[in-house]
Amino acid sequence: MGRLTVMPHATAPDGTRIAYHVRGEGPPLLLLAGQSNNHHWWDPVRSGFERSHRTITFDYRGTGDSDKPDEPYSTTGFADDVIAVLDQLGVESADVYGTSMGGRVAQWLAIRHPERVDALVLGCTSPGGSHGLERSREIRRALADADKVGRDRVLLDLMYTPGWLAANPGPYPVLGDAEMPAYAKGRHLVASNKHDAWDQLPLIKARTLVVHGSDDVFSPAANAELLAARISNADHHLIPHARHAYFHEFSTTATPLVLAFLDR
Repeated sequence: MGRLTVMPHATAPDGTRIAYHVRGEGPPLLLLAGQSNNHHWWDPVRSGFERSHRTITFDYRGTGDSDKPDEPYSTTGFADDVIAVLDQLGVESADVYGTSMGGRVAQWLAIRHPERVDALVLGCTSPGGSHGLERSREIRRALADADKVGRDRVLLDLMYTPGWLAANPGPYPVLGDAEMPAYAKGRHLVASNKHDAWDQLPLIKARTLVVHGSDDVFSPAANAELLAARISNADHHLIPHARHAYFHEFSTTATPLVLAFLDR
């Protein structure tokens, strides 16, 4: 899937240029991708949302067509970048759907900018910190393999079921931005690992849906119940047999579920 030749940019408070992309018509829906990924994360399922919503995606700093400063990143900082994009577009408030690290960024949007978030969907994500349930040491070691082919094989197994992988040879946009500098990948990893919104999750006022694959061990599925219990106006839904990329492999279940919640 080739990158768009030209993407418009918003300017973050620190001057970093953030590339964004808009498609579809209707109420605005902000789609937030996972760690070390750009807006192409949503390519396989975006059309299902843009039939009824004006979808907004963007490239995190360090990815895609956005600037790539070699300085500390954070999930709160990514949330500030999102606000710059919404301001550039003149969008006062939007529905927000964040998956994986994007769900962590979405938490901060709803906490720090409640007036900008209408409905909130948190997918395959975690509250972070000491309360969040993290992947096992074995998985961490496998993902640190120096061999990229080996790492990708492990990551795909965490994302999708074996049968689906056998029937769908790729490409897989959830494997990360291949052109991302190594330093930026490290910055993204640290930003995601340092996320901890637990103490402030009760401040979220937006009605919230938490979605997770029941067989997700990359971000363990029990995080869904933790988040839903911590947010006052939240419900959660586990998609049976799904792994981390539930939104892609199980899109025929996940997309209608999310749309029904947003349109309620």
